[in-house]
Amino acid sequence: MISGQATVPGPAPAPGPVPGPIAAAPAPGPEPTTATARTSATDSATATATATTATTTGAATATATSDVADAGTGRDAILRAARRAFTQRPYADVTIRGIAADAGVSPSLVVKHFGRKEELFNTVADFGPAAAAELFDAPLDMLGRHMVVTLVRRRRELQSDPLLRVVFSLGNRDERSLLRDRFHEQVTDSLAARLPGPEPALRAELIAGHLLGLGATLSLHREGAGADATPEHIADLYAPAVQALITG
Repeated sequence: MISGQATVPGPAPAPGPVPGPIAAAPAPGPEPTTATARTSATDSATATATATTATTTGAATATATSDVADAGTGRDAILRAARRAFTQRPYADVTIRGIAADAGVSPSLVVKHFGRKEELFNTVADFGPAAAAELFDAPLDMLGRHMVVTLVRRRRELQSDPLLRVVFSLGNRDERSLLRDRFHEQVTDSLAARLPGPEPALRAELIAGHLLGLGATLSLHREGAGADATPEHIADLYAPAVQALITG
């Protein structure tokens, strides 16, 4: 810490072969003048301000670094790792510790966000938020375009497809079959309930196939022409077929 007034040391004693006794402190000098006192006060205030600024800057830098870390290793990273784990391996082979390692976080953070493994699996198998709050949130006459644009944007912004994980449940009779059941209930059946005209269930299944096919194509051609196209341009080409199934 910088003090308000520093004492100027006297000249050092001449060196000798054996150090002599410590010299007595010099008698105190005259009281500082008003100008000297003001200078010392100014120096003290400057030092205090500098220290405060350094502390504040350090704290702000630490907070910003923490925010960046949380953005990369928080809830979304855990959810992506859990989707990979539960869709690619049997439920019994998946562990919280393994998901945490894949997400780059501690197991305790996984438990904090999602609870036990069963609760995390239920979150992975839940298509409701993606369907109700995102993909289907548009009037019927605009729904086809809305679904295509939303799916493409979500894949790019969140690095996650809202529906495609159900494909990994095909052919499995273990707990992963829950993904199929939830998909039928929350996506296909929910969409069929909104469709006017004949054969709404069939049309809803075909619409779901269009959306899954789009996600699979974008995954297969990650560096293809679709990667350079805007979501709106992809919708210009792809959405009319989806909309035709919606309107019947």
